[in-house]
Amino acid sequence: MVDTNFFINNGPFTLQQIAEICDAELKNAEKANVAISNVSTIEKAGEGEICFFYDKKAKAKGAEIKAEACVTTAELAPFVAENVVVLISANPKLAFLKLNSRLYAEYQPRADIASSARIHPSAIIGQNCSIADHVVIGENVKIGDNCVIEAGAVINRGCQIGNNCRIGSNASVSYTIMGNDCFIYNGARIGSDGFGFMMISGQHKRIPQVGRVIIGNDVEIGANSCVDRGALDDTVIGDGCRIDNLVQIAHNDKLGRGCVVVAQTGVAGSCTFGDYVVCGGQTGFADHLTIGSGAQIGAQSGLMRDVEPGAIMMGYPAVGIKDFMRQTAYLQKAAKGDKK
Repeated sequence: MVDTNFFINNGPFTLQQIAEICDAELKNAEKANVAISNVSTIEKAGEGEICFFYDKKAKAKGAEIKAEACVTTAELAPFVAENVVVLISANPKLAFLKLNSRLYAEYQPRADIASSARIHPSAIIGQNCSIADHVVIGENVKIGDNCVIEAGAVINRGCQIGNNCRIGSNASVSYTIMGNDCFIYNGARIGSDGFGFMMISGQHKRIPQVGRVIIGNDVEIGANSCVDRGALDDTVIGDGCRIDNLVQIAHNDKLGRGCVVVAQTGVAGSCTFGDYVVCGGQTGFADHLTIGSGAQIGAQSGLMRDVEPGAIMMGYPAVGIKDFMRQTAYLQKAAKGDKK
């Protein structure tokens, strides 16, 4: 059961309402007025709750469901326990997203500016914003409407933040132009110096980083991730990108639209990603690489060369997925041979 200390429960909803929300077919019309108060897993759901069943590999679990109702596919419906009300959906995962979004909501802070916040007189703050305790907003900052700036966040001089954005607690934003509907999670560092040094007379001398970070619309950057500003050109994060926690995006990197970068990935400087590139956890990229649109990079892979659009890469150094499978099979065969 979802803890209402942390989330608002907008229920209960009737099964008829849920069918409409999920774009699903209610198989037992006489159950249309049955009330559902919570979404739960197939293992834990009970009376007054609904679950979602879509894993073909776990058909046997269907008979163990004790929920009031279950959203599933026509193919899996026969495996659901007899006393459970069934709703048929072409896409139960999407149905789950729709219902979850309607049934539960986060508590939203009221529009207010905390007395402990420090805001430069030249800063422009939009309408209906919430600015929490100990926030620091610098000179000539522009913040759009309906933004939430959480406790301890710092937005340095000259930054621009669009409408409906959320800056998490203790995050810092510098040298940045940000679009609308962005979420910068707790502790993220946006716009710090890129890692640029030159060896002069036996010493590493810092190269001034005079670029910016340009963030598009509908971007999420996870907790404690870092996006460095450009050395001269800008670092760019395209519309709709999703960057997980503990990710490093270096100076001058450019991510296209809809890229997904999973936790502990590190992208060295001046890399260019096309649209909808997906990087598994702990992937690493050498500098100045071009990764084509739609490429998929397996977890813990190391990229040393450019990647063609649509390619699936795996391994260290990364190779095409078929080559990786051949290498793995060869090593396994060789290892078995050694035991003989």
